Amino acid sequence: QVRLVESGGGLVQTGDSLRLSCAASGGTFMTYHMGWFRQAPGKERVFVAAISSSGDTTTYADSVKGRFTISRDNGKNTVYLQMNSLKPDDAGEYLCAGYPRGFFRLSTYATYYRYWGQGTQVTVSS
Repeated sequence: QVRLVESGGGLVQTGDSLRLSCAASGGTFMTYHMGWFRQAPGKERVFVAAISSSGDTTTYADSVKGRFTISRDNGKNTVYLQMNSLKPDDAGEYLCAGYPRGFFRLSTYATYYRYWGQGTQVTVSS
């Protein structure tokens, strides 16, 4: 059973930075593609960023390109999301997710992701 636990969320002001972490256990982390999604109250879950199992490929939503950076440390079974220049539109529950790479390329679609964390809340005040 794979377990993902997010941390690092909080209340910040516009322009501030946050670093989210997602610790994985119970599986073979280095074989999973990993991603971050955001869900605001009453809205659909949206893709934020993803990183391949080896860490050599990343992809981002257009809205966060140049501001957010996803990275991973396979030795620590952890994936990170560095968020800079935060805006009120970035607020929401941030969920970490992953799926076995198998023969699949890195995906931005939530339906590909098999494992999900409980989320960590990010609030950005204007």
